[in-house]
Amino acid sequence: MPVTDVQRDLDNLTLTITAEFAAPVERIWQIYADPRQLEKVWGPPTYPATVVDHDLTPGGRVTYYMTGPEGDKYAGYWRIIAVDEPRSLTFEDGFADLDFNPKPEMPVSRSTFTFTEHNGGTRATYVSTYESAEALQQVLEMGLEEGATLAINQIDELIVS
Repeated sequence: MPVTDVQRDLDNLTLTITAEFAAPVERIWQIYADPRQLEKVWGPPTYPATVVDHDLTPGGRVTYYMTGPEGDKYAGYWRIIAVDEPRSLTFEDGFADLDFNPKPEMPVSRSTFTFTEHNGGTRATYVSTYESAEALQQVLEMGLEEGATLAINQIDELIVS
């Protein structure tokens, strides 16, 4: 399993997930840069993602929806803040309605994904920062930690195929 550590920090309003992959940084970056590959790892296995828009440039937007086992759909968006290909990506990550309009009543995080060389492969650090402890607690109660861990653990299968 690629995920090696998960840290909840309610004082700093962050959820940090660390994972290690037996692939170079450039290969891990490509998963996020290619919408068809991203679809295979963004949602947990029972909620696969469909990426609709994918513009990984500052100011760009990624929109997607995840489809549950009963056909229920949940949409989200990324608003890209910074890109340092292939080392890091920072974006605002939020919930949306099915027309990809942000849902203001739902938490938004500032997420930074960092990829560094480590032991001949890649260490990925996923940090999501929330505006309040309540917002972080809300997404934790929704199963974010488990869902993100399951989603990230799918990357191994993708990089060996």
